[in-house]
Amino acid sequence: MSEIFDFDTLINRRNTGSYKWDSAADSDIIPLWVADMDFKTAPAIIEALEKRVEHGVFGYTRVPEEYYNATIDWFANRHGLRMGRDEIIYTSGVVPAISAIIKGLTKPGEGVLVMTPVYNCFFSSIRNNGCRIVESPLIYANHTYQIDWEDLEQKASDPGVTMFLLCNPHNPACRVWSRDELKRIGEIMARNNVKVVSDEIHGELVFPPYRYTPFAAVCPEFRESAVTCSSPSKAFNIAGLQIANIFAASAEDRRLIDRAINDNEVCDVNPMGVTALIAAYRHGLPWLEALNKYLYENYLVAKDMILSALPMLDVATLEGTYLMWVDCRSTGMSSEQLEDYLLKEAKVWINAGTMYGDAGEGFIRINLACPRARLVEGINRIINCLSKI
Repeated sequence: MSEIFDFDTLINRRNTGSYKWDSAADSDIIPLWVADMDFKTAPAIIEALEKRVEHGVFGYTRVPEEYYNATIDWFANRHGLRMGRDEIIYTSGVVPAISAIIKGLTKPGEGVLVMTPVYNCFFSSIRNNGCRIVESPLIYANHTYQIDWEDLEQKASDPGVTMFLLCNPHNPACRVWSRDELKRIGEIMARNNVKVVSDEIHGELVFPPYRYTPFAAVCPEFRESAVTCSSPSKAFNIAGLQIANIFAASAEDRRLIDRAINDNEVCDVNPMGVTALIAAYRHGLPWLEALNKYLYENYLVAKDMILSALPMLDVATLEGTYLMWVDCRSTGMSSEQLEDYLLKEAKVWINAGTMYGDAGEGFIRINLACPRARLVEGINRIINCLSKI
């Protein structure tokens, strides 16, 4: 008999130091912005953390072999990505990982290529390391995004571009890149001697019939040359425990990245993050599968509500992530105007599309990862507000 997990209970997160919930002064705000979930994490993780807390001593952490074994087994058995223990570098988060990788593998002034709209911390990580942001805008049509292959090739062929930051699955474009697309990306970058760094933090949040393929698992050549960033933080709602991994087959890449991680002093992790990762990868799969079903049903409910009441809007097909991308260009309002208007008038906090680059203008991002009753209330508020325009 399969376990039954509760995703419907409304948990009060106010006054808990929650960035998502405690950043708004108005207690009536429904926050559908920051990408964490309003669900308790998997019971197996809670039990493991409770046991660790009972020990009562929380000194500096030596990451155990089981940490590496659990990570290796999860990716090999679930995603076909096989790696050795020495290919894993642990750190405190995917964003610090990306920043350290850029610092270690590029020189200031070099170009880092991204496909926009894309996760906003890509931009800050590139800028903070003195590199140039080079954008290849995705093409939005028929409720989804496609890669502009000609533009991507042209941008990659610039001798000053030395790195490509891939978002796989792609936040906020809702895309789960296919194996064929990833292969074509890799071939373009290989032809132009551009290093591929893949942020795969949303890899477990994928809905049928789509399937997440790690970029490094596409072919042996990509495995040897690519650098991958991963974490259970998004899928298991443990971002605050600050744990992530970098996978790199190249010993020279690992040496340079490790040096940058130590330069940035993000080489130490906390014991709770280590405990949570092991529990997630060893015992969290049933909960994760139930979560993904619930999230996709949330998407279908929200999409139907929006398109039925506001047919002038468009909702991107959700292949992966729990972040719904809504085309609001027909309203005539900018993304920032929409964010401000919905916050003030609807008491719902969403993300303006321009957080993710100029290609996001006219779009908004809505976090679907909350109990359905809360989501329905938030979507109804949005509908009531935008119906007045």
